[in-house]
Amino acid sequence: MSTIFYAFAILLFVAVVLCVEGLYLWWNNAHGPAAKRIEARLRALSAGGHVSAERLSILKKRMLSDTPLVQRWLMSVPRIGSLDRWLEQSGSSWSVAQLFGYCGLVVLCAVALVPLLPVPVPLILGGAALAGVLPVLHVIRQRHKRLKQMEAQLPDAVDMISRALRAGHAFSGALGMVGTEMKAPIGPEFRTTFEEINYGVALDEAMTNLAMRVPINDLRYFVIAVLIQRESGGNLAEILDTIGNLVRERLKLFDKIRVLSAEGRLSAWILGLLPFGTAALILVVNPDFMRVLWEDPLGLRMVAGALFSMFMGVLWMRKIIRIRV
Repeated sequence: MSTIFYAFAILLFVAVVLCVEGLYLWWNNAHGPAAKRIEARLRALSAGGHVSAERLSILKKRMLSDTPLVQRWLMSVPRIGSLDRWLEQSGSSWSVAQLFGYCGLVVLCAVALVPLLPVPVPLILGGAALAGVLPVLHVIRQRHKRLKQMEAQLPDAVDMISRALRAGHAFSGALGMVGTEMKAPIGPEFRTTFEEINYGVALDEAMTNLAMRVPINDLRYFVIAVLIQRESGGNLAEILDTIGNLVRERLKLFDKIRVLSAEGRLSAWILGLLPFGTAALILVVNPDFMRVLWEDPLGLRMVAGALFSMFMGVLWMRKIIRIRV
């Protein structure tokens, strides 16, 4: 082979390597850990609460939508900030516009089943409307799971702050240690509070922002204890030890109650989903057998009565098995 061929092969290899490296650098700058940390920082500041109107509008433009028209429409929706705060508390990377888009996409997919199912169009449209809530339920589940993780990490974070205070560190420095040493999701929240204090935000305001970003009762007790201690004085380390032990014992009791009520919760899920699963199976095996439920007026009344009874039964079982500690 000639020298030109070898030179061409080497140059082609170098070009491919540079192309791959360029794609990696582009992806890392747009979706890498640093970009995610910056985006999470901006979202945390925007959902914190005590932000000026000009700064808040800039952050909201980044969060709610990238389209100016959709942005203006979303900003006119009442209580859109609460929905955005829920997204922030869930740890989701979705924006409010993306959440609405996913809801609409689920509704369209459900409506596309109209020609395929031997069910009246009004029932399918009602089911599509209910299916459109699935992305919202997903966000609610993520938020609940994330808050539970924070609640489980809170005793260790409080103990770390208490030990840091006994070692002679300032309270803001102790917050920085928790933000550095503790894992997500509670570590970044304390790091945000520490950075707010470093940026000149008053400690009382920074702690209030922390309580607003993380709506956990135990964390609010911690914030209240810190604020009261700043006003009246006292040994904050001992107070934090008491709070940590109280939270840890409460979580142990809650886990014990959750195990004892597992059978009731499983029964509620089975009894709630069994009729719908049976109806779907009958529709697949023998569709004519189910037609009487929506073709006969008496069948429609039976369906309405059954759904109402199931709804009341689920609420009653939820009230029985849901024990607050």
